[in-house]
Amino acid sequence: MADTTYIFLQQYWWFIVSLLGALLVFLLFVQGGQTLIYTLGKNNTERTMLVNVLGRKWEFTFTTLVTFGGGFFASFPLFYSTSFGGAYWVWMAILFCFTLQAISYEFRTKPNNFLGQKTYEIFLFLNGLLGTILLGTAVATFFTGSQFSVNKLNLVSSGNPVISSWETPWHGLEAALNFHNLSLGLAVFFLARTLAILYFMNSVNHDVILERSRKHLLYNAIPFLVFFLTFVIWLMVRDGFAVNPSNGAVFMEKYKYLHNLLQMPAVLVLFLVGVVLVLWGIGKSLLSKYSKGIWFAGFGTVFTVLALFLIAGYNNTAFYPSTFNIQHSLTIYNSSSSKFTLTVMSIVSILIPFVVAYIWYAWKSLNVKKIDEDEIKTESHLY
Repeated sequence: MADTTYIFLQQYWWFIVSLLGALLVFLLFVQGGQTLIYTLGKNNTERTMLVNVLGRKWEFTFTTLVTFGGGFFASFPLFYSTSFGGAYWVWMAILFCFTLQAISYEFRTKPNNFLGQKTYEIFLFLNGLLGTILLGTAVATFFTGSQFSVNKLNLVSSGNPVISSWETPWHGLEAALNFHNLSLGLAVFFLARTLAILYFMNSVNHDVILERSRKHLLYNAIPFLVFFLTFVIWLMVRDGFAVNPSNGAVFMEKYKYLHNLLQMPAVLVLFLVGVVLVLWGIGKSLLSKYSKGIWFAGFGTVFTVLALFLIAGYNNTAFYPSTFNIQHSLTIYNSSSSKFTLTVMSIVSILIPFVVAYIWYAWKSLNVKKIDEDEIKTESHLY
């Protein structure tokens, strides 16, 4: 007899992890903004304004990334050991990019900086470019699959107690050779730049930067839409990794992810509302001097990405498919922590609304006043 409480806990924690992933994608506007420093800032003062308006928020992104990884580790440890332990070149590259970011904000304007300010600005650009593309490419493998094997019997073997093995020598880097994966990576990159421009329009008090931002909003929104539609349309028409609920066997199902959307109306509505909000935030900002587009596009991003995560794991779907052996694919049921662990974690998760309220308060406090040239000239602490 199925343990309905355990099933609920597994589904609950997939929702929590999915929400963290969606928030992370929104907060990548910091990375997107770092790739625009020289595009929108044509002198040192303008670039310092842009870096400092991003510097107010970079820790939110870094913390959410760590929380996202920690949530996955605690709730779905088999995924964590398989992906983070197998595709380690990708994850090491991502972590290295984010380490560069932290160092750059700390040392960019330090006196006697022997590397020079421009070096750290290059580091910020690399973090924005590689961090977004690699994260998007890694997440795309939730739908396209990866070359790994899983053998839980190895756990009792003293000679080889390794459960998961990666079956290619590239350890995750091969995902970038799949154009479907790369289309999502590029969509995330241009989305991050689009959100960053909307954020600058909302947070910077500088007419010249605002004018440049409005022009480059169009330049980045168009490729974002092209790559996003490429990924979504391809996803809707491709075969997906379905799970037989009676025995856990994985099989290929035509139009699986389209079926997931249609069979979960709430998720479909969430997805469509998210897309409309993103388009509204971009369109209204392009056609007028509206400066609040980041809020529409931001909430839209969270809704859309959350819906994509949900169709990857819900409705009897393998959220981390194995293309080496389809029966080794991971689901939210065969890769989760124990019932006791998920129960304890769920009790602790009651604190999440309070954490969110604090983040909202801190966000609003840091954005009470738009940054301008006078603040840059008088501020004692500059990034």
